[in-house]
Amino acid sequence: MIDRLFHALADPTRRDIVRLVLHTEHSVSALAERYPMSFAAVQKHVAVLERADLVRKRRRGREQLVRGDIDVVRSVNQLLDQYEAVWRSRVDQMDRILADGEGTTPKPSKKERQR
Repeated sequence: MIDRLFHALADPTRRDIVRLVLHTEHSVSALAERYPMSFAAVQKHVAVLERADLVRKRRRGREQLVRGDIDVVRSVNQLLDQYEAVWRSRVDQMDRILADGEGTTPKPSKKERQR
């Protein structure tokens, strides 16, 4: 699931589609008009987003309407927050180690310097 989410969000067009459909439901046709690519290409982008559960499609007559799923976007945000906390903790730990070691490194002896 996580791999599908990150794969889906790796593409700038897909991120833009998610941004749009989180605010307002759009038809696939309306989305296709916004991008310099074919209708089929936009359809494929929407399919990738749908497989990642970032968007939902529904039919209205001949149109396919796309809307974003805010709960999934929030879960992605929570996951990224968790990763950020891990990395901040590691950076803080490295800072402490480096600060503790400053000025305490023994100078090499004359013998060691001559090697």
